[in-house]
Amino acid sequence: MTTLARKLGTFDYFALAFGTMVGTGWLIVMDDWLRRGGPVGAVLGFAVGGAALVPIGCVYGRLVMAMPDAASEIAYTGRVFSPSVSFATGWVMVLAYLPVCPWEAVAVGKIAAYIFPGLNSAPLYNVAGKPVYLPHLIIGLTLAAGISILNYRGIRDSATFQNWTTAGLFVLFAVFAICGLARGSIQNFVPAFSHAGRFGGLVSIVLVIQIVPFFLTGFESVSKCSEESTPDFRASGFFRAIMLALVVGVLFYTSVIAVVAYVYPWPALVTEKFATAVAFERAFRSPWIVDLILVAALLSLVKIFNGNFIAASRLLFALGRRGLVDPRFGRVHPANRTPAVAVVSVGLLTVAAVFLGEAILIPVTEVGSLASAVGWFATCASYYRIEPPGRGRVMAIAGMAVGATLVLMKFLPVVPGHFTVYEYAALGLWGLLGLALKRGSSEDSGSKRG
Repeated sequence: MTTLARKLGTFDYFALAFGTMVGTGWLIVMDDWLRRGGPVGAVLGFAVGGAALVPIGCVYGRLVMAMPDAASEIAYTGRVFSPSVSFATGWVMVLAYLPVCPWEAVAVGKIAAYIFPGLNSAPLYNVAGKPVYLPHLIIGLTLAAGISILNYRGIRDSATFQNWTTAGLFVLFAVFAICGLARGSIQNFVPAFSHAGRFGGLVSIVLVIQIVPFFLTGFESVSKCSEESTPDFRASGFFRAIMLALVVGVLFYTSVIAVVAYVYPWPALVTEKFATAVAFERAFRSPWIVDLILVAALLSLVKIFNGNFIAASRLLFALGRRGLVDPRFGRVHPANRTPAVAVVSVGLLTVAAVFLGEAILIPVTEVGSLASAVGWFATCASYYRIEPPGRGRVMAIAGMAVGATLVLMKFLPVVPGHFTVYEYAALGLWGLLGLALKRGSSEDSGSKRG
C-alpha cells in the first residue's frame, strides 16, 4: 500500500504550525484589536490568552509523540471514545481549517486592491449586499489553483514554499519594526487601555482574550502531518515545533501591536481599515514602508492559506482512510505520495466558496473558532482518559477548562461575540453534510460486505 511521503524535519513542522496560525489579522483587523483593548490591553490579552493555551500545546505535543497519526484528534479520541465521537471531533476540526482557505483567497484581492485601487472595478454581482469584483475573483481563483497544484505535487514542495514564506515574513517584519522603533514615541501609547474606569483595564484585556484562540489556532496542525516526517526524525521534534510555534506566534502578535501603537497615536487608528499600514504611512509619509508591510502581509497570507490547506486535506484524508467518510478520500497518489483525492476536494471547495465573496464566509469563519475549541477540549479529554502521570493529568484538566470556556463563550448569550442565527445555521449545515457523508460511507461499506 502506498504511504504518504516522509520528508519533513523540525523546521518544516515549525513553519507549518506558525504559518497556520499567523495570517493577515495583524494588518486587516488591527483596528479591532486596538478598539477592544488599547495597546497595553491588546498586548496583555494576547500574552495571557497565549499562556492559557500552553497546557493544550503540551497535551498535543505528548500525544503526537506517542501517536504520530495524520488522524490526530480522530485518532486520539478514537482510542478512548466511541467511533461517533471520533468522527464528530474530526469533522468539526475540518471546519477549523477549511474556511480559512477561501477566506484568504478572498483577502488577497482586498490587499491587492489596497495597492492598486483600480482592482475595485467590474462588479459581477452582490452577496449579502457586498459586491464581488471580477479582478478580485480572478486573483483569488488563481491563488487557490496554485496552492492546490502545489499540494497535489508533494509535501516537500509545499513545505519548502511554507519555509520560504515564513522566513520572508520574519525578515520583512524585522525591517519595518526596527524602522518603527526609530521613528515612534512611547507617548503614543496613551491611553494604555481602550476602556476607562475602575475595571477598564481588566475589561480591555478580557475583550482581547476572547479573540486570541482564533488567531492562535494552528499550532496543533503539526499532528496532521506527523506521518510525513523523515525516517530519522526524533519524536521529540514534534513537541518542540508545537511549543516554539505557540511562543513565537504570541511574541509576533504582541510585538506588532506594540510597534503599531508606538509609531502613531492609536486612538486615530481604530476607525481605519488596514490600520497597521495607515500608522506607518502617516508616521513616515512615504509609500515604500507601506509597500513593505503589504508584501509582508501577502507572504503571510499565502503561507496561512497553504498551512490550513495542508491541515484540512490531511484530516479529510484520515477520515476517508478510517472509513468514516467515503474511503476514496483516503487514497494516496502512487507517484506524488500525497492524499490526492482529499487535496483536490479541498481545492474544489475553496474555489466554489471564493465565488461567494467575503460576506457569506463570516458566519463560517466564526464557527471555525468554535471548532478549534471543540477539538482542543476533545483532545485534552482523551489524554485525561489515557491516564497520564500526575503532571500530564493537570495539563489535561487545564486544557479541558480552557477549551470548555471557549466553547461556552460562543454559546452563552450574555457573552459579547456569541453566536447569532447565522453561525448556528452554518454549524447546522456543516453537521448535516457530515452526517450525509458518514451515512453514505456506511452504506457503501455495507453493500461491499453484502
